[in-house]
Amino acid sequence: MKIPFFKTKRQADIKDDRLEEKKKKEVEQPFSWQISKDIETLKDIYSLPDNIDFVVREFTLRMNNKKAVLFFVPSLTDIQLIQEQIIKPLIMNEKKSEIPSCISISTIKEETCMKKAIEELNSGETVLLVEGETKAFIIKTGKVAGRSVEKPQNETTLFGPKESFIEKADVNISLIRKKIRNENFKVEKMSIGNSTNNEVFLVYQNNLANKQILKEVKQRINHVKRDDIQNLELLVQIIEDRKSSLFPTVLQTERPDRAASFLEDGHIILIMNNSPIALITPATFWTFLHSADDHYLRFIYGNFTRALRLIAVFITLFTPSIYIAITNYHREMLPADLLLAIAGAREMVPFPAIIELFLMELAFELIREAGIRVPAPIGPTIGIVGALILGQAAVEANVVSPIVVIVVAITGLSSFAISDVNLNYAIRIARFGFLIAASLLGIFGMVGCFLIGLFYVSVFKSFGVPYFAPMTPKYKSSNDTLFRRMIKNERFRPAYLKTKDIKKGAAE
Repeated sequence: MKIPFFKTKRQADIKDDRLEEKKKKEVEQPFSWQISKDIETLKDIYSLPDNIDFVVREFTLRMNNKKAVLFFVPSLTDIQLIQEQIIKPLIMNEKKSEIPSCISISTIKEETCMKKAIEELNSGETVLLVEGETKAFIIKTGKVAGRSVEKPQNETTLFGPKESFIEKADVNISLIRKKIRNENFKVEKMSIGNSTNNEVFLVYQNNLANKQILKEVKQRINHVKRDDIQNLELLVQIIEDRKSSLFPTVLQTERPDRAASFLEDGHIILIMNNSPIALITPATFWTFLHSADDHYLRFIYGNFTRALRLIAVFITLFTPSIYIAITNYHREMLPADLLLAIAGAREMVPFPAIIELFLMELAFELIREAGIRVPAPIGPTIGIVGALILGQAAVEANVVSPIVVIVVAITGLSSFAISDVNLNYAIRIARFGFLIAASLLGIFGMVGCFLIGLFYVSVFKSFGVPYFAPMTPKYKSSNDTLFRRMIKNERFRPAYLKTKDIKKGAAE
């Protein structure tokens, strides 16, 4: 009699579950006196011999004739370093001495718990077991493939440092560390995910960071139980305050110099492997409007660019909706000649103004998205040629009027002046809401939409800090909000962070 398939499958599942439970129990145990038992346990955990990305190297120590074994993951380690600096000295050394003194690598630590040793193995370190020892030696041999430090792609600068974060956390930390050379620079490590065991590094100034904010950041990271969080871009979507909000509440930066400046103000930075960015917490609305060049430029030049950026925000948000409101509801606001010119340009257009504007806005967004996704050498060409051809053809075919092309072009160009990517997306999406409100109620609809949005955003908080601080509520700080002061007059750190030392000091 044949056994039904589902019963056979169930029995296989039960067997697999038992094996998994056995592995978990073995992992939780400390290393034993019997090295052969520990070898078999680790081989079983890493599924040898089926798994080719795990190496077990057994040899004998000449100095005491004891059996020793090395475990490492070849795809994460420097194999040549293991051969030259670990295996060769241990085999060749005849003088009796301690294990760490025989190895040329300085970073060696001892571990008695097998689970922690496995975590180190998965991070690229090498584990050494010696016969008769109930502990393992963890040797730093990690070497992960990745790109070198390059120029920033999104946060470009004229006069600032030309280096950006990469996908290696240790390199990113060193890029910040070389800018802050004091003993209060502190880095903590936390793990997320039950199976992936990815590491998140908290970087802050121990003499400045608010302990309450730091505690809140740690709690949110500890509550992350998902295994698929492999970088900060995914983590931020879980730990931020308003996960479904249009506006961001955690600042992302790819510039080490910018991260260092926030650390000096008392913020907390999150860094993670596989992420070419750092997260800055907490963040206020005004930090998203600022750029790295604001302080590298001279006082007048920096404030001039900030003024242009603020104007660009209002142009992006309101220009299309003002056009719709005036042409549909408030024609008396326009001079007669301009009104006749607009009417003449729209005489042959078959669509209402709102449909006409929506079509052009969507077309512009499609061209912009296509320019990002196509290969880099032809991206700018696609954007320019596509916009010119589409706009000219649409006007000649009487699908849209020339004034609409002008409105969409001004709106699109202004949106490029918003430096932060997340705020840029928020403003671009919000303008469609203003368009709908203006098409329904004109200027009154725009004002109502703006007030509702303002009331909604004003209750936001970022790790306990009000979103519009230090403007509202008003805090004592260097007043680096809309416009910055001269550097010699920026004497205080942001008071809303409640840092241990609010004074920055000023240049003499």
